[in-house]
Amino acid sequence: MLPYRKILKKLAKQLRDNMTEAENHLWWKIKTKQVMGLIFYRQKPIGEYIVDFYCPKAKLVIEIDGSHHFVSDKVEYDRIRDDYLSSLDLRVIRFTNDDVLKNLKGVLEKIDEEISTKIPLGPPFFKGGNLKRERHMIASPFNKGR
Repeated sequence: MLPYRKILKKLAKQLRDNMTEAENHLWWKIKTKQVMGLIFYRQKPIGEYIVDFYCPKAKLVIEIDGSHHFVSDKVEYDRIRDDYLSSLDLRVIRFTNDDVLKNLKGVLEKIDEEISTKIPLGPPFFKGGNLKRERHMIASPFNKGR
């Protein structure tokens, strides 16, 4: 379990209740295991911060940035925040509000790509790469003596 300040839980709840249009737009596409069957949390406290979206299995943080994120002091704050999250072995990807609202398909493709690099997809293959051919070698109480 990742560390977090308990005082942030109340603020996270308030943020969940007042998500931006872009955050809501993305949430409807990633909630309830719609992306590769993975669970995402929204407005998740991690350390001293609250991240927009977090997928524990992929160790992925998704941030949706409004125009205020492009002011110089906010850029530095985001860099420090991202460095902290990276120190926890989390990857952070950022999208702008416009990215989400105008190119949701591209955003979802980028999320899939990020997850695919962290979590291998499909069944494990045996030496030689042919799962079907070697299926009989898998130990099972149902195929004894066959």
